[in-house]
Parts: sequence; C-alpha cells; structure tokens
Amino acid sequence: MQVIYETRGRAREYAELAFSAYTGCSHGCGYCFNPEALHKDPVDYLSSLPREGILGKLERDLQEMVRKRDLREVLMSFSTDPYQPIEEDLHLTREAIQLFMSYGRRFTILTKGGLRSTRDFDLMRRYSVHCRYGTTLVFSDREQEKIWEPGAAPTEERTQALVLAHQLGIPTWVSLEPVFDPKQTLDLIQWTLSFVDEYRIGILNHLQTPEKIDYKVFLMDVTRILTKSRKKFYIKRDLRLAADCEVSKE
Repeated sequence: MQVIYETRGRAREYAELAFSAYTGCSHGCGYCFNPEALHKDPVDYLSSLPREGILGKLERDLQEMVRKRDLREVLMSFSTDPYQPIEEDLHLTREAIQLFMSYGRRFTILTKGGLRSTRDFDLMRRYSVHCRYGTTLVFSDREQEKIWEPGAAPTEERTQALVLAHQLGIPTWVSLEPVFDPKQTLDLIQWTLSFVDEYRIGILNHLQTPEKIDYKVFLMDVTRILTKSRKKFYIKRDLRLAADCEVSKE
C-alpha cells in the first residue's frame, strides 16, 4: 500500500496500520518524538503541509484492503495530527473519513485538536460501529500544558470533545502518554472515567522527567482504578518494563 502503512516498534502497540493526510504538526509539543524519528528539524516540523495526491492514494489503498479482505483498523495519525488548524481549510481528514466509510474500513482518530475535531462527529456518529475517537491527555496543570503543548487545544477542550463523542455513541479512548507526573495522569483518569471507554498508558522514554517517578507504584494505582471501574486499558511495554525495574531494585 502507498499511504496506509504498517507500524513498527512502540507505535504498533496502538495500531497495526496508520495513515497521515499531512506532514509536520503545528501543535509544537515539547516532548514530541516525531522530528527525531523522521530526521527533521523541529522548527521545520512545525510547518504542516498536505501530502500531495493523498486522497487518491488513500482510495487506492482502501480498494486494496477490500480486495485482500483486510479488516484491520487504521489509526489517524502517529506522525502528525489529523485536526491541526490547516484542516479547517483543507478538510482532508473529513474526506479521508468519507473514503473509509465508502469502503467499509475501520478507523480510529487520535488528536489534540479538541473541539475542531467535533465537526466530523456527524460522520462518525453514523459509522460508530466501525470507528473510534481518541485524544491524548498529559497535563491537568494548565500552566505546564501551555509550556509543553503550546499549539494544541487545551485539555479541558479535548475532554469536552470526548464528552460529546460519548453522548453521540461514538466509542472513546484516551492516550495517557507521556506520563510527566503520575498525580496529573491519575487525576485525568478520574476526571474522564464517566465518558471514556478505553485507556492506553505509556511513559516518557526519550526525555528525562522533571522528577523521578516510582513506576511500580504508579502502575499499581492505574491498574487498581481502571480495573475497579471496569474500563478497558492497555499498559505499554516501556511502562511495564520500567515498573519491573523498580521491583528489581528492591
């Protein structure tokens, strides 16, 4: 396939397949690993651009998935965000959703675009059996959020989008990655339990956290809360390994 691609490494813990309509990301998150992974200058990466001929290539890939009876879910997006400000003018994500619907393929959204993304809930509501809506949540502290996620929608706005999706019957999920501060992550879980269906939790693994984290205790707390609440959740490998390291030091 041309633009729907097989994920590798840590990304594969979220989805086997992914698709991006844009290059770069204007959200400018300070912990973003994409510039390094894509060998791009962080400043250049802030310039988001549409990928040339992306919708035609996507349609051909979807046709191939139909021919091969490939029912795997496709994530939008790992290497960019599907609901950056540029999407308001170009609507590539919306058109991509319509293509997924036309070919009966499954997709999931991961965004920090907040209420900008709700524009497409009219489509996702009709297709809720085959799609999911997710957002990344990192900070409950607004001041830290402004520093680390300057171009992304505020956490409160992202949760508002989750609430609306939940009310419309669209399955919801949250990526709690990276974990900067366990207390903030736990606060975010408690805050969203009533309208989030699934959680995925991972650690900050390419930058040093401001303070040392006891991952063993954090993992126990997360597991206890989500198990008690009967929520689906997935603990990423790096977090499991970090917690094991804490155990081995005792």
